[in-house]
Amino acid sequence: MTKTTCHMSMSLDGFVAGPDQSRENPLGVRGLELHQWHLGEPTHEADIAATNSLLAPRGAYVMGRNMFGPIRGEWDEDWRGWWGDEPPYHAPVFVLTHHAHEPIEMQGGTTFHFVTEGFDAALAQAREVAGDLGVDIAGGASTVRQAFAAGAVDELTVDISPVLLGSGESLFEGVEDPGLEVLQVSHSPLAIHVRYRVAG
Repeated sequence: MTKTTCHMSMSLDGFVAGPDQSRENPLGVRGLELHQWHLGEPTHEADIAATNSLLAPRGAYVMGRNMFGPIRGEWDEDWRGWWGDEPPYHAPVFVLTHHAHEPIEMQGGTTFHFVTEGFDAALAQAREVAGDLGVDIAGGASTVRQAFAAGAVDELTVDISPVLLGSGESLFEGVEDPGLEVLQVSHSPLAIHVRYRVAG
């Protein structure tokens, strides 16, 4: 079976995005602070290894519409994602949405496909094309929670930043204990990187 992974940056109090997400603050207020460990050119050995893991090729991705962009409701503008003409995925990305949209083909091998039938349908489509490279649940928090509810996550990596956001998007709110086993831990001054196997 195709391996399904998830790699998320998180605050010490459990949030993967800050409050008040908007076009100006796509990660919410102070949300960018969770990603200092890999922004620019990482210099610490632990951050370099975690960045390489984050950017390792995957066969396909699943993400929520909130992660794809700030538009709500019907598609009323030609939004093509936060990442410019060549997104970092280089593989098919299946975006959860309630509003149908034609696929968007980008440079570098990324094509955004829009799935209106829910998480299970998006995951099935991703697994069909992923092959040996597997599927990554790219976020945001709601999509990851749906993946846990579906029992779909095989491995989870969390990069815990020494930041307290106080509120925002909780990674584990409402998630039943999936039975996490620690596989690897490393750290730098900017984050603790923990890789878990989901034992069920």
